[in-house]
Amino acid sequence: MSNLPVSKHWIDGVWLESGQPGDSIDPATSEVIGRHFVAGPEEAQKAINAARRCFLEQSWRRDRNLRARVLNRLADAFQAHTGELVDLLERENGKVSRHAHLEVDAVPHCFRFNAALALTEYGRAASVAPGSLSIVVREPVGVAGVIAPWNSPVALVIRSLAPALAAGCTAAVMLPKQTAQVNALIARLVSEIEELPQGAVNIFTGGYEAGNVLVTSPDVPVISFTGSTTTGRTISANAAPRLKRLGLELGGKTPMIVFGDADLSVAVPTIVDALTVFAGQFCMTGSRLLVERNIADQLIKQLKDRLALVKLGPAADPSSEMGPLIDKPNVERVDQMVERAIATGAKVILRGGPATEAPLNKGAFYRPTLLEVEDSKLEIVQKEVFGPVLIVQRFDDETEAIRLANDSEYGLSASVWSRDSDLPLRVAMALESGTVWINGWARLADQFEEGGFKQSGQGRMRGLAVIDDFIEYKHIALQPGLAQA
Repeated sequence: MSNLPVSKHWIDGVWLESGQPGDSIDPATSEVIGRHFVAGPEEAQKAINAARRCFLEQSWRRDRNLRARVLNRLADAFQAHTGELVDLLERENGKVSRHAHLEVDAVPHCFRFNAALALTEYGRAASVAPGSLSIVVREPVGVAGVIAPWNSPVALVIRSLAPALAAGCTAAVMLPKQTAQVNALIARLVSEIEELPQGAVNIFTGGYEAGNVLVTSPDVPVISFTGSTTTGRTISANAAPRLKRLGLELGGKTPMIVFGDADLSVAVPTIVDALTVFAGQFCMTGSRLLVERNIADQLIKQLKDRLALVKLGPAADPSSEMGPLIDKPNVERVDQMVERAIATGAKVILRGGPATEAPLNKGAFYRPTLLEVEDSKLEIVQKEVFGPVLIVQRFDDETEAIRLANDSEYGLSASVWSRDSDLPLRVAMALESGTVWINGWARLADQFEEGGFKQSGQGRMRGLAVIDDFIEYKHIALQPGLAQA
């Protein structure tokens, strides 16, 4: 036990072992793989103080060339350590190799895109009357509080941190205890960038108490958070007295809308992927299947057969297709949701459920589950499951498909399947969703905005708009007069 790695906080350029001690667990085996400390209010306040001091005293916020260099060097560092990041995600986060690479491989481009944003920031100027000149400049807002979840800790923390740094903000970053060893590796790679000023980035492992210090602090004017809608509402309420700016990417209930003319040879494997990537622990998991009635039986049978064959296992087994949930309490939570759905009318197509056979029963494995429902008001339809559970509903026409898809408090993403040239775009325009894929799923790019409608959040996490959360506009009005003729 003494040889296990210890995850530390990195605050103000110093590695700290403080807070509540705990064990880091491999969710595939329930083995202890390391030790960590959960920060409390004291560590969070140290991170804020360091970030604020750096913002006020260093040249970081005024030197866009420095920021671009640092972001590009971070891209190089994370790319050079892809293997190490993937290995640790496999072990602590439970991802199989393909899914771990899907997460890590996206990070270098995110850094580089935001490095370009740092160099292409803009203002504007105009003469509104003879002898006058007005200038608008965009300035960093100050210390950014970044809170990222355990389901994709590397990609999601960088998705918020990179634009904050590009804008000229400094950051206090909180990551969850479930990925403490990954958190430490992220912190180590950031700490090794020599040009990054001391205190510009501070990373700690924490929970509600430490996170609430970020949310309520008068010295943290902006919070960038990825997580559940429930937690997003709590953050909004706690931040309201300070009128904080909030960038929130929250829950989702992605409808996969399959029309009768869809190419099922492409749709079926994609829908399986949409359910099983990250074991369904993804805000964009394809957890609702809306299928046109004339092909419903055919599609449901193909999905049942394919989902029944999904190979569960640890990343150490290269044949594994899906890893575990993050822990056993989440296995129980997901299974209870399924049981309630069955009890209230859901038809079982494929029961799935907790893996009970050795050696999978040592871990937090949950087999894919397929249920059919008629009532859109059921909890299993309306609430995010965060596990590999797919709910099927049938529709008769385009109007009904749109109505069913929009009958949700969520609006993060959707997918439309059809060979028609006009129908998918027509449907996409009618959907209350921040991202719509046509004949595909989870095609994301840093160049294009990502975020939710309705209760799936506010603000955008990618694209040109990503930097808006972290800037203030300042109008400077001058009266230089006119030169004499």
